[in-house]
Amino acid sequence: MTDRSVVVGIDVGGTFTDVFVVDEATGDHAVGKVTSTRTNEALGFGHGIRDTIGQLPSLTDIGDLAAIIHGTTVGTNALLERKGAVTGIIATDGFTDVLEMRRRDRPHTWGLWGDFEPIVPRDRRLGVTERTLADGTVTTVVDPSDVVAAAEQLLAAGAVAVAVTFLHSYASDANEAAAAAALRAMWPNDHVSISSEILPEIREFERTSTTALNAYLQPIVGDYLETLQADLAQSGFDGQFLIVGSNGGVMTVESARRFPIRTALSGPAAGVIAAAHIATSAGIDNVLCGDMGGTSFDVSVVVYGRTALSAQSTIDFGLVIRSPMIEITTIGAGGGSIAWVDRGGILQIGPESAGGVPGPVCYGGGNDRPTVTDANVVLGRINADRPIGGRERLDVDAARQAIELHVGSRLGLSIDDAAEAILRVATSRLSGALRLVSIERGHDPTRFWTMPFGGAGALHCCAFVDDVGLAGALVPRHPGVISALGCLIADMRHDHVRTINSTLDALDVNRLGELMSSTRAAGDELLDQAGTAFVGRSCHFTLDMSYVGQTHTVEVPLSTTEGASPTLVELRAAFDAAYIDTYGRLLADIPVRLLTLRTAVIGHRPTFDLSVLAPSPDLVLDGAHSGSRDVYFGGHWRDTAIWNRLDLPVGASIVGPAILEQPDATTVVDPGFVAVVDEWGNLRVTRA
Repeated sequence: MTDRSVVVGIDVGGTFTDVFVVDEATGDHAVGKVTSTRTNEALGFGHGIRDTIGQLPSLTDIGDLAAIIHGTTVGTNALLERKGAVTGIIATDGFTDVLEMRRRDRPHTWGLWGDFEPIVPRDRRLGVTERTLADGTVTTVVDPSDVVAAAEQLLAAGAVAVAVTFLHSYASDANEAAAAAALRAMWPNDHVSISSEILPEIREFERTSTTALNAYLQPIVGDYLETLQADLAQSGFDGQFLIVGSNGGVMTVESARRFPIRTALSGPAAGVIAAAHIATSAGIDNVLCGDMGGTSFDVSVVVYGRTALSAQSTIDFGLVIRSPMIEITTIGAGGGSIAWVDRGGILQIGPESAGGVPGPVCYGGGNDRPTVTDANVVLGRINADRPIGGRERLDVDAARQAIELHVGSRLGLSIDDAAEAILRVATSRLSGALRLVSIERGHDPTRFWTMPFGGAGALHCCAFVDDVGLAGALVPRHPGVISALGCLIADMRHDHVRTINSTLDALDVNRLGELMSSTRAAGDELLDQAGTAFVGRSCHFTLDMSYVGQTHTVEVPLSTTEGASPTLVELRAAFDAAYIDTYGRLLADIPVRLLTLRTAVIGHRPTFDLSVLAPSPDLVLDGAHSGSRDVYFGGHWRDTAIWNRLDLPVGASIVGPAILEQPDATTVVDPGFVAVVDEWGNLRVTRA
């Protein structure tokens, strides 16, 4: 190759590593799915890329790639498994327990039981004398020697990362800046997180938690990215290497190392970005995304073509992240989720998962407890001779024995009925997650389609439609690697936040304008440093506002002319519109408070052309039919047509029952449903 035009999107999940490769010059593309290597995820990363690019005739070597965009779960897994680095905190004296006190919430709403262990124990949370007031006045200047003494104590205790969280540093960062200078002059590595750099925003717990979690992840994510870069360099790669952030945008490796907390849930976020793009291209504005892999089911909602962003998320109880993230709800129900019968004789699914290692019973990896995947194999929904991920034949007999031993005999069911019961319970859990982000948020499900993706999502698409009452299911061309495709679609995005904390009447609009200009300039500078050719840039401002006395705020978007500050009248009108849209009415005679300014600076990358995924016009329906086999539906074995999904022409209509197979996923069309191939290669699955 003379001109480098091949880009790779790669998402490393808990069970599989998904790869999507496209030559932007020719439209040639390839997909890959290999087993993740949880003990060293960099191994699966390299294997996945090499295995997939070998499918393109125009590419022979990793060194010929133009760019690699990576969605990672390294940070998320470290948080969920509490396997971050040994971390210390240096805080304002007297405020070292903020991380442990939280908001005085509790793990279980009902009852007075439950416990919580912060990621940084009390003996590694040290205080120094300093004080800044809420208005930014520094009443006690920090002594750098106190900071150094605390740091030496933390190093002696084994800390490899440190977070500095001084009181009210969002109002003035003077003391934190002095502490940062002293720390960085003596700390043995770069793992120093400063709250005024991570989150210069009011609310002490959220700022402390986000900064501490960032420090907790820095060595883990940093070492992982360093390993990837070294492996890629050894392979001759000198193109652009970008990381997907939890806000649905991409960032440089340098930004990801400095702010690893912004990579949490980056893989599922990339999937939502791709789902929104695919759905809107297909003329569908409202979508419930469901990413079902081996260990979890991640759901999100797209309304009128827009993804939902949240200013704050909780990864696990007490692990609060205050950073823009695509709203994703996760439950422990995936293909590897273990089926078991509790002491009351009730069939349960998960949350424990066999994951990729040892994997479902049919994988032959040593697990002897049945999973959702085992049930699908036993019922004929998954072809044991053509499993996804490049595996050899699956062991159906072992899966049947496990289901009989652990479920069938306990419930008095035949093996087939027990397997179907596993799928029904699993579907109930999955559908509950879809209802959580739709019906329980006031959305009419009949106006929504579901887009199931991940290795296991399309197996259950018809059940989702029936259980939730949806319009239909839109199964993308390559459902098993949608998060990898999303890596190629995501724009570069940098978010900035500044606390203002003023009533509207007392607001200095000139100061607001200066903050808007400075945060936009900071975002533009980061885009410039990325060295990427963008097709355009945009900047979006929003304000967190409320009535005085309210805890919760509403998000108020600002429509401003370049370089112009909004007037008080414009701000009040924008707040009233947002408040009515949220709550339906205004409150009279209560002052309005402007709390926080949020700025998103976006560098738009070239739009991914979905037409490269369209089926070839030379395809004919008969060429896609590969035979039939018995599949269990509704208590009966039924002769079911089997189709090679990628060989179906545009307009093909497949009436259920049918199984559509492809290397990265399997789609099940239940009896009473029909699947039609649209111009983009998507399957539109609706009730017949």
